[in-house]
Amino acid sequence: MLYKKSLKDLIELIDKNEITAKEIYESVLDRIRTKDRDINAYVTVFEELEPNDNGGLLKGIPVAVKDNMHIKGKRTTCSSKILENYTAIFDATAVSKLKNEGASFIGKTNLDEFAMGSSTETSYFGTTHNPWDLSKIPGGSSGGSTAAVASGEAVCAVGSDTGGSIRQPAALCGVVGLKPTYGRVSRYGLVAFASSLDQIGPITKTVEDAAILMNIISGKDERDSTSANVDVDDFMQYLNNDISGLKVGVYDKVFKDCSRDVQRSMDDSIDIFKRLGCNVRSVDLPNAKYAVSDYYIIAPAEASSNLERYDGVKYGIRADVFDDLKQMYIKTRSKGFGDEVKRRIMLGTYVLSSGYYDAYYLKAQKLRGLIKQDFDNLFKDFDVIISPTTPTEAFEIGEKSNNPLQMYLSDIFTIPANLAAIPAISIPCGVSDSNLPLGLQIMSDVFREDNIFKAASAFEKEFNLLDKLPLD
Repeated sequence: MLYKKSLKDLIELIDKNEITAKEIYESVLDRIRTKDRDINAYVTVFEELEPNDNGGLLKGIPVAVKDNMHIKGKRTTCSSKILENYTAIFDATAVSKLKNEGASFIGKTNLDEFAMGSSTETSYFGTTHNPWDLSKIPGGSSGGSTAAVASGEAVCAVGSDTGGSIRQPAALCGVVGLKPTYGRVSRYGLVAFASSLDQIGPITKTVEDAAILMNIISGKDERDSTSANVDVDDFMQYLNNDISGLKVGVYDKVFKDCSRDVQRSMDDSIDIFKRLGCNVRSVDLPNAKYAVSDYYIIAPAEASSNLERYDGVKYGIRADVFDDLKQMYIKTRSKGFGDEVKRRIMLGTYVLSSGYYDAYYLKAQKLRGLIKQDFDNLFKDFDVIISPTTPTEAFEIGEKSNNPLQMYLSDIFTIPANLAAIPAISIPCGVSDSNLPLGLQIMSDVFREDNIFKAASAFEKEFNLLDKLPLD
């Protein structure tokens, strides 16, 4: 049952020569063979262990990678038909860093097409199911990664977060998901969705495992112009600390918009922080209520630009029959992209078009600055800000598929952190009456992941779902 164990536990067992990386790989692979026909967490599974002789901290332990990051020689599909058979010719920097620390890879996980979605229902390779209840969505867009970790189909995973795509599915699958500060982790080799918002981060069973992965994947990268030249702490030093006196701001203005289960779990979470000796007070983010509207101007605008390259000329599929170059473009993109991607391309192209740029995109960037200013003002007085990760538990597959606006509101609490470029984590904080997990979001100032790890680690000791994860 090695697939049930945390990354930290497996590292310790290998150090003691009690197990081998191959045994871990075979345990996880057997779990995938048993469960993934129902969950559909993977686009590609690597059936044979490729030995990693680099040594390092991970010592051959298998990691799952969201299928919008490159692993050299493996498919990178972004869960889209247009890249169905594309093979990566280089490693993403995060992948290289994991390799250098001895990681092997178990497979590429399913996602909403080009990471555009909140439920992992828009994947060309089929919907991923929540392992807690197969009739529910796992969240998105990193739903394959979080479902794999929650079900034991992965020891840990790396995902990407543009508007909540790590944290929202982590909450709905009962695992830990961290979006680092923008620029903390290189985006080189991550297929771009919205370049000013995208960030790679860890998805794990525990906060400690997230710190282990963050130590590995963080740091300056000359190949990414947005990579920050900031020293990388040993994040492990911030675990198991006394957090009495920590200043915790509670964004409770939004509780009324949440389900009764989420409200109850937040009340319980506040009690835990008070019991741990924190100074807890209510706060407001006056411009955060506009965050979803702001995001759905900025992100589609950047997406429409980034996805111009998928036209059938250099890579990806190409329409079979066409009369001229323009028709090839139209037929290739019509055939290759799904409905949600087309919707966002059209929206983004519209807001960038002549006569509308100032009315929409420019105003959206100014509003983004106001949202960032709200956080800056709060972090003068608070170490962390907490909120729900999601307004409800996981919903039924198909429930919001035909209502894009309702789907977009799934990320109402996660989007502000992306717009402000701050770090944020989701950790389990409760279980609904329907026995589905709920998540607590902890946010801090730019490059203050130390505060996040302090708060999350202390909270996890008081409440976690490790014994309840669907690992049997």
